[in-house]
Amino acid sequence: MFRHLIRENIIPEHWYPRKNFGRSRIDEFLEWRQRNLGLASTDYFQQKWLVPYLQKRQPNESAVNMAEKQLNHTLNEFEQLFLHSKGFMIGDNISYADLLAICEIDQPKYIGFNPFIHRPKLDRWYKTVRDELGTYYKEVTHEFDNKLRTAEKSHKEAISLKQ
Repeated sequence: MFRHLIRENIIPEHWYPRKNFGRSRIDEFLEWRQRNLGLASTDYFQQKWLVPYLQKRQPNESAVNMAEKQLNHTLNEFEQLFLHSKGFMIGDNISYADLLAICEIDQPKYIGFNPFIHRPKLDRWYKTVRDELGTYYKEVTHEFDNKLRTAEKSHKEAISLKQ
C-alpha cells in the first residue's frame, strides 16, 4: 500500500524514497522486521498479556522469560543494524521504516517492558520519531493505552472471580 501511495505521489517521498539507498534500506528493514522485531514484539505481547487475557489466567512466566530474552536480543540487533548517528533510520527524514519500528516497539512497551535499558541509541531514535509524529502519535498511543487499561481491568476482575 505504501508503495502505491508513493508511486501515485499521494504522500511525501521521504516516507519511501525513490533513491536507491533510502528505498533499499527501508526494504532491508521490512524484510528483517518480519522475522525479527515483529515476531519478538508480538510474541512478548502475546505471552505477557494477550494469551493470559483471553484465557483469563496469569501469564506463564517461563514463556514470558523466553519471549523477553528474544525481544532483548532483537532490540540489540535493531540498534546495531539500523540506528546510526542520524536522527532517523535512513537519514534526516522520517520514513515508513521508522513508523513501523516505533509501532513494534510500542506493543511491549505499553504492557510494562522497558526497551531503552542499555540502549541509548534506541532511546534517542524513539524520542526523535515520537516528536516528529507529534500530535498524531500522541492521539493514537493515548487511545491504545486507554483500551489496554480497560481490558486489563476487566481481565483482573475475571481472574479474581475465577479464583
